[in-house]
Amino acid sequence: MNTTCKADIRSHCAVNYGVEIFGDRWSLLIIRDIVFAGKKTYGEFLKSEEGIATNVLASRLAFLEAQGILSRAPSPADRRKDFYTLTEKGLDLIPILLNIVVWSAKHDSKSYVRRRKEFVADLNRSPVEVSDAVKALVRNGGCVFPESKE
Repeated sequence: MNTTCKADIRSHCAVNYGVEIFGDRWSLLIIRDIVFAGKKTYGEFLKSEEGIATNVLASRLAFLEAQGILSRAPSPADRRKDFYTLTEKGLDLIPILLNIVVWSAKHDSKSYVRRRKEFVADLNRSPVEVSDAVKALVRNGGCVFPESKE
């Protein structure tokens, strides 16, 4: 995957554009980790249960930053670490992520999100309100399930 420039987008079909920018598994899982678990550092992303390889993680973080989905800044507590946060463009992916959650809760009988019955019920009842609330929460440094942070 080219991490420097997306001038080579295959087509400007809306679905293709989205898939080329954020559609690979690892990019969506990084965004998930920020939104749901509040992860912010390379080391925290590396601990996710899916087991992303270090080179893939570094590549995806650089790609998402180059695409304007993530921003990176030194940690105030330890300037050797970088904090990754969603930009406004990245925050605009939250409704998509939440739709994936609803779909998974419906079709994956073993989905972890099924344990969050109230959250899924709220999403089904008021998706726009929940999406706006999650965007505000993440924009202000929070996350949906802070207890799930490793």
